[in-house]
Amino acid sequence: MSDQARAEEKYNLREYLAFVGASLLEDKKSAFVGTGLPVIASMLAQKTHAPNLLIIFEAGSIGPLLRELPISVGDSRTAYKTVSASSMHDVMSLSQAGYVDFGFLGAAQMDVYGNINTTCIGEHDRPKTRLPGSGGANDCGSFSQRLIIIIANQSKRTFVPKVDFLTTPGYLDGPGGRERAGLAKGSGPYRVITQLGIFGFDEATKRLKLISLHPGVTVDQVKENSGFEIIVPQQIETTPEPTARHLQMLRQEIDPTGMVLRK
Repeated sequence: MSDQARAEEKYNLREYLAFVGASLLEDKKSAFVGTGLPVIASMLAQKTHAPNLLIIFEAGSIGPLLRELPISVGDSRTAYKTVSASSMHDVMSLSQAGYVDFGFLGAAQMDVYGNINTTCIGEHDRPKTRLPGSGGANDCGSFSQRLIIIIANQSKRTFVPKVDFLTTPGYLDGPGGRERAGLAKGSGPYRVITQLGIFGFDEATKRLKLISLHPGVTVDQVKENSGFEIIVPQQIETTPEPTARHLQMLRQEIDPTGMVLRK
């Protein structure tokens, strides 16, 4: 049995992605999170290594200590023991002023510079598929200091040479692209998490770079499931696995009904 098969017996993909996402969030930092896996990852981080993580929701909740998994960014449960039950205006203003350390988003498509699409597949006016759209994703990706992106199904359909629609800017056309567009210097995509590994961005070229492989995954699999060339360094780490305690928290405390993790 392969390492990947053994891992899948212990936890499912969504549980693993939530664990990996949580591991990237840091204590005493702020995180602007979307629904689904990003909020689950932030809850797990807050319950483990980052108890002072300041979670921020688009609809206005700032600094909650989440007891239950909210179903949306406007769910009243996002305000449990919150520092401020404020407004979308205040949250976006904080973001624009540079007070958000991490943004955390999902995506349907991404290119080599971390530009993401959550709007449509195909031409905008006559799409093959209409997606949920931006919501606060553009603001989150534009103004957060470091953006984390989750794409649960890395393939040539999701890692594309050019996104069908630019919903949220990454590094746009490469080095200096964000600055030319008026976005803050030093901000932008930080990490990308897929079912195959964790990726970062090369400092000089701003192109996607492999950082670690998940257990049992090979470099060839990463290359085969991308529509563009990924930078592969000589030394590549192996992504850690969740402990029994992490899995217990995910299954019994954070998402006991399996609303997200057992979809």
